[in-house]
Amino acid sequence: MSPYIRPETLEFLEQLRVNNSRDWFQANKSRYEACVRGPALDLIASFAPRLATFAPRFRADAKKVGGSLMRPYRDTRFSHDKTPIKTNVGIQFRHDLGKDVHAPGYYLHIEPGQCLLGVGCWRPDSPSLAAIREAIDRSPIRWLAARDDGEFCSRFSLSGTSLVRPPKGYDKDHPQLEDLKRKDFIGVMPLADEQVMGEGLLDLMEEAYEGADPFMRFLCQAMKVPF
Repeated sequence: MSPYIRPETLEFLEQLRVNNSRDWFQANKSRYEACVRGPALDLIASFAPRLATFAPRFRADAKKVGGSLMRPYRDTRFSHDKTPIKTNVGIQFRHDLGKDVHAPGYYLHIEPGQCLLGVGCWRPDSPSLAAIREAIDRSPIRWLAARDDGEFCSRFSLSGTSLVRPPKGYDKDHPQLEDLKRKDFIGVMPLADEQVMGEGLLDLMEEAYEGADPFMRFLCQAMKVPF
């Protein structure tokens, strides 16, 4: 059994899904601290020295606010879903030059029945997205080597949203068109709840993230940030 994510963690998240209100969350705040935030911060702190060995420009920051643990409150201003609290735990190890979730990063998503590891860039801003597309167009062989790397593909599948039409400046017959149309450059590796609660979680994270090295290196070089 993991010393971090335990059955009571997932149980709390499942109960939150059924009782998603600020009043319920405040009434159960002590359980959240004991079962969710505390264990998540311990996980981040324990993973920090491992991350430093293979991705030293990425941060594992065990702070309650502003670190690797994403805030529990949802931004409902532009969402059809008005439930106020996230029913998952989001942990992101961002590049040390990144200021938000759009920078390259490693990700752990904990949610009953929907746990996963993620790598890459989710919704990069316009300049970053243009830079990635330019790198694919300019260095297609290097992109294909990163995208199709055997170790990466054995764990991760590319996911995210795409344009319907070719992006501006690219021909509809471009050989890498489907990749150029991507709005997200993320690889996703589903995890069973038992894996997240297992004692080997940190080993699993380290092995999977390190195996994504070619993909992450390509994105960082495209965005002109050190890997």
